[in-house]
Amino acid sequence: PARRDFYWLRSFIAGGVAGCCAKTTTAPLDRVKILLQAHNHHYKHLGVFSTLCAVPKKEGYLGLYKGNGAMMIRIFPYGAIQFMAFDQYKKVVIKQHLGISGHVHRLMAGSMAGITAVICTYPLDMVRVRLAFQVKGEHKYMGIIHAFKMIYTKEGGFSGFYRGLMPTVVGMAPYAGFSFFTFGTLKSIGLAQAPNLLGRPSLDNPDVLVLKTHINLLCGGIAGAIAQTISYPLDVTRRRMQLGAVLPDSEKCLTMVQTLKYVYQQHGIRRGLYRGLSLNYIRCIPSQAVAFTTYELMKQFLRLN
Repeated sequence: PARRDFYWLRSFIAGGVAGCCAKTTTAPLDRVKILLQAHNHHYKHLGVFSTLCAVPKKEGYLGLYKGNGAMMIRIFPYGAIQFMAFDQYKKVVIKQHLGISGHVHRLMAGSMAGITAVICTYPLDMVRVRLAFQVKGEHKYMGIIHAFKMIYTKEGGFSGFYRGLMPTVVGMAPYAGFSFFTFGTLKSIGLAQAPNLLGRPSLDNPDVLVLKTHINLLCGGIAGAIAQTISYPLDVTRRRMQLGAVLPDSEKCLTMVQTLKYVYQQHGIRRGLYRGLSLNYIRCIPSQAVAFTTYELMKQFLRLN
């Protein structure tokens, strides 16, 4: 039993480190995405690359990392809860003998793990978005703790931290589900069809085949890209709702459906519901790839296989 308890902790650390590495790699792209998704008035006439160049000019290079502190505090428990919950839910789903294939187990466990992680860490996501949307010279929030206090006092206490949770959860199910599902499927097909070409024995357990690192990167990337496209409009909706009071048109974006309609009517599909998607691909591929690869490496390092 003692070994099992440490398994939890080790799995937690592996997920957390994987998440932090992935997010720091792509933090500048995250900040730009938030600025574009909610049409920040300083950058709204710019495209992806021009915004990436404009932010350092206007706010210095650290401007690209705005909100990253809150992101780190959030992502460690988020990554950890997600990976840990995934393992636990998978056991529960398999125990139920629902008579469904292993892929569906993965899909269900992936979705439930994603939703659990989101609900647990949502207030930190909220604070990060508020910090990332601020532009130098117009600071409403001085830092993470100040932002927490302000949202709590000005926006209806605890419920203020959960604005936009609905589109997040609705978008999360396909997102987490599809990324684990695609990754798992690609992995099992790859190892079954071409074990010598794509696989190698795990460092800590030679009987277990794992994917070679570059194949792992590729599968993680493809999984992320497919999942992103499906749930992107809901991501835009979540950001708008989270920014709430900060945006001039907040009273038109109170519910998920209202917000989707409003963005569609105001900006259309490409410049509204899918604004910043190209950035998401660029961002998501290294992010997912680094996350899955770090997690697989940490799993071997901490002997979790």
